[in-house]
Amino acid sequence: MLITGAESPCRYMTDTELHKIHDSIKKTKKKTYPNKNFLWVLKDLQVVRKSFHALQEERRERAERSVLISCSPKVSEKKLLKFLSQHGNVSNCFFYQSYGVYAVVEFASKNSIVGLHESTSLPSMHHEVSVPFKSRLLTLKTNGSADQSGGSNSVEFHPQVAMPINELLQQLSAEESVDQQLSRLTSALQLTEENVSLRFLVCSLVKDVAAAFFPKCTVHPFGSSVNGFGKLGCDLDMFLDLDAASGNPKRKPSGFYLEYQMKREASERAVTQSVLSVVAESVEQFSPGCVGIQKILNARCPLVRFSHQPSGFQCDLTANNRVAMKSSELLYVFSSVDERVRGLVLAVRYWARVHGVTSSVAGAWISNFSLTALILFFLQTRGPPILPTVDQLRDLADQSDQCCVEGNDCTIVSDLSRIRLQTNTESLERLLQEFFEFYAAFPFNHMSINLRKGKEQNKPESTPLHIQNPFEATLNVSKNVNAAQLDRFVALCRESAWFLQQEAGSKPATVPTGGSAQAWGLAALFLPSLAQAAGVKGRRKKKREPASERVKSLLQSISTSHSSQ
Repeated sequence: MLITGAESPCRYMTDTELHKIHDSIKKTKKKTYPNKNFLWVLKDLQVVRKSFHALQEERRERAERSVLISCSPKVSEKKLLKFLSQHGNVSNCFFYQSYGVYAVVEFASKNSIVGLHESTSLPSMHHEVSVPFKSRLLTLKTNGSADQSGGSNSVEFHPQVAMPINELLQQLSAEESVDQQLSRLTSALQLTEENVSLRFLVCSLVKDVAAAFFPKCTVHPFGSSVNGFGKLGCDLDMFLDLDAASGNPKRKPSGFYLEYQMKREASERAVTQSVLSVVAESVEQFSPGCVGIQKILNARCPLVRFSHQPSGFQCDLTANNRVAMKSSELLYVFSSVDERVRGLVLAVRYWARVHGVTSSVAGAWISNFSLTALILFFLQTRGPPILPTVDQLRDLADQSDQCCVEGNDCTIVSDLSRIRLQTNTESLERLLQEFFEFYAAFPFNHMSINLRKGKEQNKPESTPLHIQNPFEATLNVSKNVNAAQLDRFVALCRESAWFLQQEAGSKPATVPTGGSAQAWGLAALFLPSLAQAAGVKGRRKKKREPASERVKSLLQSISTSHSSQ
């Protein structure tokens, strides 16, 4: 149930600042997590997250005054910043590795980019001719006696991909409780501020190319990059927004007026396909670092797919995809209401990927979006609820939040401080176990998931899994899932719930001398050995023993191995 109340003054903070506050709160309490709705804790501190649109606009503006520079592996940060500061104040800088060493440099003013471009030279080539498109992807060169290196002062590289699974399992096994393991997992997997900044910069670089044809267009990241549930290494979904380039319809004045002459197409879909085709050609011909361009224009949602080598991102560019942007905003709101939401989503998604429930390629299995919807629905059904329903978010919206896309009501509240929930004190460990138990017994055969109402309802169609699109009520976001994949998900939920209830879910009393920490809790639940033959063919060809039996066998073998050392 939602609780309304007087709003109190607050200041906006970034995710990084919020996590620092959360860590300080945990240190001042007992070792057990103070299971309170995190939003209430933050309200006591007069702190609240920024709205989705405010945060996206801020990051987009920062990306517009940033450059991406390829550097020497031994580059000196001090020397680089001193060199760049002649063009203006540098407000932020970080380094990462991907096909070389790169620096993301953010200037305090966009005017600094103009001065930097004026002093940047075209590359000298002996046997080739460069395409003279001047982007914000640059290379740091030396001339004469100049030296990029900084001696022993090496730069810090910020990770852009998740750590290897073996290293992650070792870190999880070293924790003292499953709740601590879940917190560690969240910290290890979630997108960092640096990674998000790089994603916005890549979008800005693509926008620079598209702007040659559509001068006022913008390119927005959507999906996992901005919804609060992104994992390091996830793809970068981009939306080419032509509304600003097209201009809003203006009231025709009396007398003379002018209008543009334009090419005409039979449908909006045809226009989208034409625009994406032209942008794809331009990106391939003129945008450095973009390789493997694929035009997938006949898909339900036409897109252009490519790799951006300097960042390491796999990119999908779409246009006319506003419902997807609203879905990203909805998930962002859910991820911001309570910190446990993100932790549970990341944990279940990781569990699903390890066990082959989800996949990076399209198919008959559950998608990340469908799986996330299942998690959010579960949290809406807790007593008291941890998340509001979509209808409740609509009821909290004011006039400025009103939004209709293609005839669909996509209105949700943007001011997060207006969302007040009764306190739910369940631990994240408890929620994880209850999630598995909830869907192990869910009547999928005749009931469907409805995030708008926060309750199950009779299936309107006979598909194995039915999850109503929260903004397009006639669409089933899980229509691709077949009965075999749903049965596999339910069976794994049943086995995982059983596992977390058993003694194997408790940390071993002793750790073998000289050996690695024994896998337990999440580490044991995530063992990659449990997901052998994760592909569809492997699952169909060979009937495998229950996950619980494999877990017990693996734990016994680990224990025997340590005992013999």
